[in-house]
Amino acid sequence: MIGRIMPDAGILSLLLGSWIASQGQALELTYPNEPGLTAVEAAWGGFTVPFVRRGDTWLTLVGVDLDTQAGEHPVEITFHYGDGRSRMQQEPLTVKAQQFPTTELTVEDRYVELSPEDEARARAEGQETADIYATLTPEIYWSEQFLAPIPGATDGRNFGHRRVFNGQPRSPHSGADLRATTGTPIYAANRGRVVLAKDLFYSGNAVFIDHGLGLYTTYLHLSRIDVEPGAIVERGQRIGLAGATGRVTGAHLHWGVRVVDARVDPFSLLKIGVQ
Repeated sequence: MIGRIMPDAGILSLLLGSWIASQGQALELTYPNEPGLTAVEAAWGGFTVPFVRRGDTWLTLVGVDLDTQAGEHPVEITFHYGDGRSRMQQEPLTVKAQQFPTTELTVEDRYVELSPEDEARARAEGQETADIYATLTPEIYWSEQFLAPIPGATDGRNFGHRRVFNGQPRSPHSGADLRATTGTPIYAANRGRVVLAKDLFYSGNAVFIDHGLGLYTTYLHLSRIDVEPGAIVERGQRIGLAGATGRVTGAHLHWGVRVVDARVDPFSLLKIGVQ
């Protein structure tokens, strides 16, 4: 088993047979094709993730969630052959601890002390998005490297920060906040299928794109949505305009990435190449 060595060792490196990644990072796993090999799967994070063959290489993506415990974790790789044989091997993945600071924010009270109606809405929308993340499309829609949704953006703010809203602790920030004024065009990070495009209680106007293999990108707090659920969008296609809808302190774009339900820094995705 081999892994592609990335420019940033925090993303993925192969050292003496071990993968090393920081909390909150996306990883690309690759394996060279061999005669008779018909399928490859990786067991990670409670999911079985298929590899997809491209040319002479099998590849897939996994993610190290920002709350994954630091230390060594086994990744089970299963190889299936045309003659009915299967074999499994374990590859160690070493997760490095990442320090995430705490951010205190002040928002409208209605987003902290919820009314019964808002609480029911937020709970239902939370289940809806959880069901989306739990769906793994066994194919890849993209064929090129990923782009930041705002041209020229090289990093974001607040990924992984432990947040305190109006003095009350909340879940970690699972995306990167990109600076943007209301009306800034927002573009799809890569080719994929729109699986959600509507107003959500916390997220405001939101677009979720399924790129295949359990990889989803999300674009939140938009002032306008320009795509419909079910549509196939292309890499760099405009999907809406930045805004300040939902639970926000001002206009910006929240760009999120889930890889097989793991919350990862979206900018780690930009370092993932293709064969």
